[in-house]
Amino acid sequence: MRVVIAGGHGQIALRLTRVLSAAGHDVVGVVRNPDHEIDVIAAGGQAVVLDLEQAGDAAVADVLRGADVAIFAAGAGPGSGNARKDTVDRGAAALFADAAEQAGVRRHIQVGSMGADRADSLTDDASFTVYLKAKWAAEEDLRARDLDWTVLRPGGLTDDPGTGKVHLADKTGNGRITRDDVALVLAGLCETPAAIGRTLELVAGDTPVREALDNL
Repeated sequence: MRVVIAGGHGQIALRLTRVLSAAGHDVVGVVRNPDHEIDVIAAGGQAVVLDLEQAGDAAVADVLRGADVAIFAAGAGPGSGNARKDTVDRGAAALFADAAEQAGVRRHIQVGSMGADRADSLTDDASFTVYLKAKWAAEEDLRARDLDWTVLRPGGLTDDPGTGKVHLADKTGNGRITRDDVALVLAGLCETPAAIGRTLELVAGDTPVREALDNL
C-alpha cells in the first residue's frame, strides 16, 4: 500500500509514518520545510518538499498519483495567525482533496478536530474559534466530494505513551487521546471500508484499536 501524508512532519504524521513503514507500506510525507526531510526519512518514509499554501493542484496531484490512500494531517499550528488557520486547515485541505480527485486516489482520510461541528457557538477564544471553523469548512468540503472519505476527530492530544486502547465512534464525548494511539487508528483506517463516509471521534478508552476498527 502506498500512502501520501500531507503535513508529513507533524507529530502524528511522523508516528503514522513509523507505523505504516514498519508494516511494510510505502509512505510519502509532504513537507513545506526542506530541513524536515531528514525526520521523515528517519521515520521510514520518503519526503517530498511542497508548500500546500503555494502549490497548484496539478503539482500536488503529481505527488499523489499512484497512491492508495491520501491522508491530510497538516495544520497551521498553535503559533500561527488566523489567516494561516484558514489557508492551511481549510484551504490546503481542499487543495489536497482536489489533487486526490485529479490523481484518482479515492481513499481519503482527513484529521479534523473535536468540536468542529460546534464552532459557530464558540466565542470565548477568537483564535481557537477561527481554527475550528476552518476545520469544519474542510470537513464540509470533503463530505461533498465523490471520494471514499473518512474524517477523524481526535480529542485533546497528549504525548503520553500509547495504550493501544481507544474509544472510536460517531460520537464519543470529550476526552483526551495520545498521539501514538491516533497514529495507530489512522493506520488502521487505511484498510477499514466500514469507516468510509463517516465522521468519527476518538478518545482514550478500553477497546483495543483493531477491535474498535472491526466494530465500526
